[in-house]
Amino acid sequence: MTSTKEYRDFILEQLSEVPNVSCRPMMGEFLLYSDGVLFGGIYDDRLLVKRVPENAKYNMDEVVPYKNAKPFYFVGDVDDKEKLAEIIINTVKGLK
Repeated sequence: MTSTKEYRDFILEQLSEVPNVSCRPMMGEFLLYSDGVLFGGIYDDRLLVKRVPENAKYNMDEVVPYKNAKPFYFVGDVDDKEKLAEIIINTVKGLK
């Protein structure tokens, strides 16, 4: 299954409080960056972020986005813009 452009647009709107977010299409899915740092993506209309110690405190479920990939965290609550921004900002900090 691939992600829809409508869900991508929704997530990008929800990420409006995260600095310098950009999105790149990749094989039917979307890779997400902040300040040039790849922090996650949209896979099967789910927002997934890379696992780092800085975002472990949010107790998100681990999922594998595609065969042979490393596990990512699934961000289940994408409606709370402030919490979502906090998760992404902390994820990016952990990746720098």
